[in-house]
Amino acid sequence: MKVLPTSLKDVLIIIPQIFQDERGFFMETYQQKRYRESGIDCTFVQDNLSYSVQNTLRGLHYQHPCSQAKLIEVIKGEIFDVAVDIRRGSQTFGEWAGVRLSDENKRQLFVPEGFAHGFCVLSKKAVVYYKCSDFYSPENEGGILWADPQIGISWPVQNPLISQKDSMYEILNNIPPERLPVMEG
Repeated sequence: MKVLPTSLKDVLIIIPQIFQDERGFFMETYQQKRYRESGIDCTFVQDNLSYSVQNTLRGLHYQHPCSQAKLIEVIKGEIFDVAVDIRRGSQTFGEWAGVRLSDENKRQLFVPEGFAHGFCVLSKKAVVYYKCSDFYSPENEGGILWADPQIGISWPVQNPLISQKDSMYEILNNIPPERLPVMEG
């Protein structure tokens, strides 16, 4: 497995080792010891599966408190996956990193605690699987408007399909500080 950095410290792209032959392929999608040795030192407690059609945009979601680290991969299709640093006191507060994940490139994205997460679907449909380091907590759920002009994410879709809830989120600078995580250390 290879681990590639992104423009945001601790947001990592993982390229699993793939064993392929005429029958198909095999790959390890997670192995705790190997991931810990690569800097992903969290315990995952919940797995989620999402199905979406083309041009769907989900996010930007986070929880505070009860922050969740996420390990995201695409089972079918292709997405543009995004992490936004929302940790108060971070030198990269409000900055984002994005990567294409697909069933063909088999890459994963690790999004640490303290980041908002979202994705848009580039293929006709996509099945997205992700691990979370804490349980879903509706009372601690938060979100940032996907089109926040100060963050300036370059989403590769026109006229995205967005849930009513996601379209109602505030821009990052309007979220009260107590509703955002703090940079540790």
